[in-house]
Amino acid sequence: MKDAMTVSYYKYGPLVNGFPDKVDALGSLMMRLEEYAKTGNTEYVVDVANFAMIEFMHPRHEEAHYKPTDDDGSPGRRAARSGRRDKRDNESIDNNPQSSTAKFRD
Repeated sequence: MKDAMTVSYYKYGPLVNGFPDKVDALGSLMMRLEEYAKTGNTEYVVDVANFAMIEFMHPRHEEAHYKPTDDDGSPGRRAARSGRRDKRDNESIDNNPQSSTAKFRD
């Protein structure tokens, strides 16, 4: 990620000269995320992480602020199999002891 940021510095110039007024970090992030979803090229994930960092450092969002949240404020994660939001720990996801197949596990 650091190497990608270094290359971008020499290609585009200092961050402060572009963000947030001239370049939309969040919009750029979303474009890279779509490309990753289409291609599987993890270089786009590096770009996503870097644009997220840039948005944090130079936010374009008019109401940008940092407010730490606990579990109640978190949207959770998306379970890979069900596609549903899930706040359980990794061991508990996809592990339903009440299911008809539970007896075949372990």
